[in-house]
Amino acid sequence: MEDFVKYVHPGPEDKAWGLYLNCAGTARIPAGSSYPPESHPSAYFFDYENGRYLSEYQVNYITEGSGEYENKNLKKRVLPGTLVMTRPGQWHRYRPGFRTGWREHYVGFAGPLAQHLFAQTLFAQLGPVLEIGKREEIIDSYDKIFTYVREEKPGYQQVAAGMVVKLLGYIVSIEKQKGFSGKPVERTIQHACFRMREGVARPLDFEAFAKENNIGYSYFRKMFKKYTGVSPGQYHLEMKILRAKELLLNSGMSIKEIAYSLGFQSIYYFSRVFKQKQGRAPSEFRKMPVSPEGDDVL
Repeated sequence: MEDFVKYVHPGPEDKAWGLYLNCAGTARIPAGSSYPPESHPSAYFFDYENGRYLSEYQVNYITEGSGEYENKNLKKRVLPGTLVMTRPGQWHRYRPGFRTGWREHYVGFAGPLAQHLFAQTLFAQLGPVLEIGKREEIIDSYDKIFTYVREEKPGYQQVAAGMVVKLLGYIVSIEKQKGFSGKPVERTIQHACFRMREGVARPLDFEAFAKENNIGYSYFRKMFKKYTGVSPGQYHLEMKILRAKELLLNSGMSIKEIAYSLGFQSIYYFSRVFKQKQGRAPSEFRKMPVSPEGDDVL
């Protein structure tokens, strides 16, 4: 990959989009060279001894070489396959090793959508340095961002912003999968999800299910929630509500028939749970207009 760097100037429409790019680039920093390069604009240049603050978010992916990263609470070695994520107003400094140099890919962005995403629990739990390894989907995301920024065609900011959101989604997904990939508990969780989807109306004893699969229930429940974001019981309930929505909109079944067909003990309990999940009663939901594509019109 050839070295490339571009600093862009988002317009009012770009900023109104919610997330906009300020810079993007990739560079091979040779061993023994100064960092950052003297070609850096003054807004991004910094002296390592003093560190720096940024007014934007940056995601820097190191694919070759090694170096170090430091903020007020952390000092960490940076190896190939490491992501460095910088938030606005956060003092930090990083550099490649003098004897190794490194290859970096980076993108700088800002906007209310970026603030919203980084405020989510998923990102709040992540540290500034993530060891994700060399991932093709991450490199591909950077490549596409670089293409849009390099060509700078009309609307490139909006498409590149979408690629940044995709990049952030990959990062979260990779981090969430770290504790599961290749482990027996992942197959057990997937099996449980399949059982619930295929037999949505049938009750499932999760303690018995865990025992059948030679796993402790507490551990199974903990890992299931970590894997899906909700407990097994809530996951099953969500499947039932999803099926109820389909039946309300596409069948002639009464609300009572739908409730009992999905295993709810009473129409009152079903209606209460449905309203908690959907914000409206089943009878109100059934009266909602539906778009030609089949989506509910809210």
